[in-house]
Amino acid sequence: MKRTIFGTDGVRGRANVPPITAEVALRLGLSAGQYFRSSLGTKRVVIGKDTRRSGYMLENAMTAGFTSVGMNVFLLGPLPTPAIGMLTKSMRADLGVMISASHNPFYDNGIKFFGPDGFKLSDEDELKIEELYREELPLVSSESIGRASRISDGLGRYIEAVKTTLDPSFTLDGYKIVIDCANGASYKAAPEVLWELGAEVIEIGNNPNGYNINLNCGSMNPETAAETVLREKAHLGICLDGDADRVVLIDENGLEVNGDQLMALIASFWKQSDRLRGNGLVATVMSNLGFERYLNEIGLHLKRTPVGDRYVVEEMRRSNYNLGGEQSGHIVMTDFMTTGDGLVAALQFLEALVFYEKPATELLNKFLPYPQVIKNIKYSGDTDLLEKDSIKKIIADSSERLRNDGRLLIRKSGTEPFIRIMAEHHDPDLIKEIVQIISHAMES
Repeated sequence: MKRTIFGTDGVRGRANVPPITAEVALRLGLSAGQYFRSSLGTKRVVIGKDTRRSGYMLENAMTAGFTSVGMNVFLLGPLPTPAIGMLTKSMRADLGVMISASHNPFYDNGIKFFGPDGFKLSDEDELKIEELYREELPLVSSESIGRASRISDGLGRYIEAVKTTLDPSFTLDGYKIVIDCANGASYKAAPEVLWELGAEVIEIGNNPNGYNINLNCGSMNPETAAETVLREKAHLGICLDGDADRVVLIDENGLEVNGDQLMALIASFWKQSDRLRGNGLVATVMSNLGFERYLNEIGLHLKRTPVGDRYVVEEMRRSNYNLGGEQSGHIVMTDFMTTGDGLVAALQFLEALVFYEKPATELLNKFLPYPQVIKNIKYSGDTDLLEKDSIKKIIADSSERLRNDGRLLIRKSGTEPFIRIMAEHHDPDLIKEIVQIISHAMES
């Protein structure tokens, strides 16, 4: 049986349209609560969210579902996704929930689950929750209905946890940093952490109103941060997304730096300080070939997984790595957090910046990336498109043309109705031609 409600990263869609409705959220609360309540004894769940207006609706619906099967609910309010993973474990909860659609616009929302160890649920766990979702579940007796209460110190707990990822003597005194919180879940935590560490902080994207999350700001729209870095002559710009599990850095010249360059810097820095486990790191199939070859040159290796930070984390845990991530800016450091944490990743870079006493532009250009072309093809439910013989032949012929010094990756998105085409090669004209040929064939 395949999952039909859960996607690559939890449940996601347009708010008030199935599966992101109050009814579905209530049923998911019932099902997840029943699944975890039956195997554990504490009957405790924590719920966090980002700043979308629809978060109130989903939070209340899930609370009703959880309490009706006897779970006690602790509402944390707007907090970054990694904070929910951390607090699920530290508060000894049986389950954690983050209500967020990450980098998507305000009109979308989503639901992510964390297990009692603070890590996102496996495919198997999600499948079992879906099976319960389709059943008529028993409710607890009137006297056993769970309680719901708001927790006020979640933000403070997370801020202190983030600061402990650095040496107690570490300071950002003398550094000017632009922080773009995407009008999202980190709008309080991220500026506070940087200020408490001694930096001069310039805040943008930190006035959420329920509708402006990720709107012309954050990691998906770093232009304003880049302009601010240049205008203020800042040392660095940090752009988080709506739930702060990914980061894009802006160097002192106003240039955007993606997750591959950041991982390359952290890997080499950690190798030098003997902190890197597994003699390598984990990244997805989307990471650049230039990144992989740089790692090989410094004696490290790259293990690739399907797209999704959940799959990166699963491989890290299976093979005992402590660094992994995605080109998009999800950087996972399991010594510190159970999922991608954009703020912690930025702090690891700042630690290197202070240590080497070099400008960001020097540290964030570890390798020359291969030219890469990515195109998204929207489709309307033709799930057999990639199985059509004509498309398969074009893909096979194109792969052969890139065989010597490049690669072709075509996959369906797990969160949006797109087929994603990615091609890499040292010849940019060749990959443009190939992507055009494939996309034209699919569109027609």
